[in-house]
Amino acid sequence: MSGWTHNILARMAARIAKTAGPPRVSHTQRPGDTLNISSSSMVEQAADATARATPVSVARRVRGLSDRAIAWVFIAPTIILLLAINIFPLIWAIYLSFTNYRANRPNAPVQNVGLNNYERVLTDPDIWQAMQTTAHFVFWTILLQTVIGFTLAYLIDRKFRGHAFWTTLILIPMMLSPAVVGNFWRFLYEPQIGLFAYAVSLVTGIPTADIQMLGSVTLAPWAIIIVDTWMWTPYVMLICLAGLRSIPDYIYEAAEVDRASAWRQFWSITVPMALPFIMLAVLFRGIENFKMFDMVTLLTGGGPGSTTEVASITLKRAAFESWATGRASAFAIVLFVAVFGLANIYVKALNRVKQR
Repeated sequence: MSGWTHNILARMAARIAKTAGPPRVSHTQRPGDTLNISSSSMVEQAADATARATPVSVARRVRGLSDRAIAWVFIAPTIILLLAINIFPLIWAIYLSFTNYRANRPNAPVQNVGLNNYERVLTDPDIWQAMQTTAHFVFWTILLQTVIGFTLAYLIDRKFRGHAFWTTLILIPMMLSPAVVGNFWRFLYEPQIGLFAYAVSLVTGIPTADIQMLGSVTLAPWAIIIVDTWMWTPYVMLICLAGLRSIPDYIYEAAEVDRASAWRQFWSITVPMALPFIMLAVLFRGIENFKMFDMVTLLTGGGPGSTTEVASITLKRAAFESWATGRASAFAIVLFVAVFGLANIYVKALNRVKQR
């Protein structure tokens, strides 16, 4: 600790001790016993010293505030920070979407182009192709992750021997960084030295040199779907497992009394009561997969050609390669409205399922 810090702390301690007075001693303490100062008395003394050191004007203002006003005082910094990080960039992007602004020419005059950027975005065939590619990824990844994740959750909910070990093992992919996962699977997909090509060749008999997972127009989209499913299925499994664990045991006991088969219990009890959790997992993964960028960039970079070029990569190229900042902002607003609108409709459907 530096000298000036020590001096400041010493002065604060001396001031507290001076204003607080002598320490409180227990009534049961006898002469000659060791002096014991309780931690609560020290806290009270520090609080009293702080109150005495507070200026009178400030103390009157604090006393005049209601509980609601004090709560707003505490949460106001967080709200201001959120507005600065989230709301302001959104408003700025909306403004740029109506201009011809280019980030690489900050000193150039900015002109208002009206809805021209939105018209170009909505009539660009490359953008619609990227949206179709994104929809393809979102559909298949959600389908595979939901089916596999719910199946794993159903099996682990049986609480067989060693289920805790297998749960931890299954969760490992979700804990890894996307950069690590992307480079790891890129190595596995290598046709000459990759283990994936050797495994496929062992099962099908196809030569490893012909298994071009990342270089084939047909296989490249499925290569990304496999990686995303491997990484995020544990996330869906956790949400589904929480739903299965929330089902009371007495419902199954009543079904057994009524002689309902296991298959009947699954479709009449398990699936309906776990459906809100399944839909919640679909919502989360749908929003995240719609923004898929890092995994595609690491594995294929949008290639071969533009086969795996999703909407986020098209947006990145328009903003930072073509430097069409205004048009890229318009595209970002279109994506935001699309995701927000679909998510809003889906949440309403989810609430109806919960109310059943």
